[in-house]
Amino acid sequence: MTTTVRIPHRLEQTLAQYCTKTRRSKSEVIIELLEQRFVREPVAASPYEIACEAGFIGSFTSGTSTPITAKERVKAAIRQKHGHSVA
Repeated sequence: MTTTVRIPHRLEQTLAQYCTKTRRSKSEVIIELLEQRFVREPVAASPYEIACEAGFIGSFTSGTSTPITAKERVKAAIRQKHGHSVA
């Protein structure tokens, strides 16, 4: 199957240099990269990504049903300490 793709000039130059250096055709290199992207097993999520998906990063529930952001916790602590509301 033939596919035509437009790539930026600087990327085409880099691809051409790589192909010359490795003595491979552009088609070989592009097919290898597409296989890496689509055929092989997906890369596992990082611990940070897993924690974000699980809701461990970015919110705090503290026994309530709705998450409380760090900003909301700071405001609540200031209100409690000084006995007034913060805008």
